Amino acid sequence: GSNVLRMSSGIQIKPKTAIQKSKPPSLLCSPEPATKPQPKPSDKLNPKTIDPFGAHSRPPSAFAAIYAKGGIPCRLMHGSVKHRLQWECLPETVPFDPLLVTLAEGLRETKHPYTFVSKEGFKELLMVEGAAEKAIPLLPRLVPVLKAALAHSDDEVFLRGLDALVQLSAVVGPALNDHLKHLLTNVSRRLMDKKFREKITVALQKLEQYGGKVS
Repeated sequence: GSNVLRMSSGIQIKPKTAIQKSKPPSLLCSPEPATKPQPKPSDKLNPKTIDPFGAHSRPPSAFAAIYAKGGIPCRLMHGSVKHRLQWECLPETVPFDPLLVTLAEGLRETKHPYTFVSKEGFKELLMVEGAAEKAIPLLPRLVPVLKAALAHSDDEVFLRGLDALVQLSAVVGPALNDHLKHLLTNVSRRLMDKKFREKITVALQKLEQYGGKVS
């Protein structure tokens, strides 16, 4: 009888140890890093993979942190010719607050897929019906974020910020005029650079067009 008990207890112990061994993998937020070795957004948040002497050792932006947690309701769809975004729900149903501000934060990213998702997401969100009414109340929070993108040392970040500024102006119109003085200083600094001159000139013309005579 005691032998049977020992055998049964031994059998009972094995499932427990098996369960204990299976727990650690469940701590991962997503199985994607294991199946897709090339882009691992979680690596940006993992201190073990950050070079303390590297240029990207600073804390991630709000966008990178939220994206890594799956907090952005759209994802990059790779195409043979052109990439596009796939939204988890209709953009018309997504609250602009705080997503539009978060996407604007992402304009300062320099790593894929953050760069594409933030730029395309910001543009597509502003294209939905009623975007003006949703975006205007957010201008006091959007302007400092766009200003930071326009002041960035990376040329691509500056251009994304400039495009986003024009897109925002096209939607909110004269509502942006009072904020332009905070933004144009950083734009004018690049005006003397030949590679930006034409693009900045076109952008300023559009800002004047969308802002009306006051601008």
